Amino acid sequence: MEIFIILVSSILVNNFVLSRFLGICPFLGVSRQVETATGMGMAVTFVMAMAAFMTKLIQTHILERFEIEYMQTIAFILVIAALVQLVEMIVQKTSPTLYQSLGVYLPLITTNCAVLGLTILNINADYNLLYSVINAIAAAVGFSLAIVLFAAIRERIELFNVPEVFKGFPIALITASLMSLAFLGFAGLV
Repeated sequence: MEIFIILVSSILVNNFVLSRFLGICPFLGVSRQVETATGMGMAVTFVMAMAAFMTKLIQTHILERFEIEYMQTIAFILVIAALVQLVEMIVQKTSPTLYQSLGVYLPLITTNCAVLGLTILNINADYNLLYSVINAIAAAVGFSLAIVLFAAIRERIELFNVPEVFKGFPIALITASLMSLAFLGFAGLV
């Protein structure tokens, strides 16, 4: 039952983008096309899952063992940066078009506060290794859900006659805020 609560909470109730407002930069920047948003969602899912796994091990076996928990943020950022480099190399080799469309946002996963926030929240919640990885995957699914839904809505908005003053980024911000309000409706679930 606790795993179900973690899943629902991370995907819907405490969605990193729409409830916690973490990871807004790639959410707004890479959400013009569903294909690009899906690629970013997969990259963030891999990075979040691996970061949760690695940081939990580092926290337990290095930082706590040597009583240097104050190095947590620096250690976690280094792990995330290494994972993002790995993802960047894989995406560049396997899908050059996706690599080009993600552009600068792929390396920005390193500074994506959703990834760092997740690792720190896992430690603060005192999740074991399994729960940390489950929470990471669920949070990444929530991030992916939000960015893909937003991209689909933005693609549809491009087909409509939007007043000139709202075209582009203003309508995107209005849409994101309405999505956030909609996700707040899930708050009573958990």
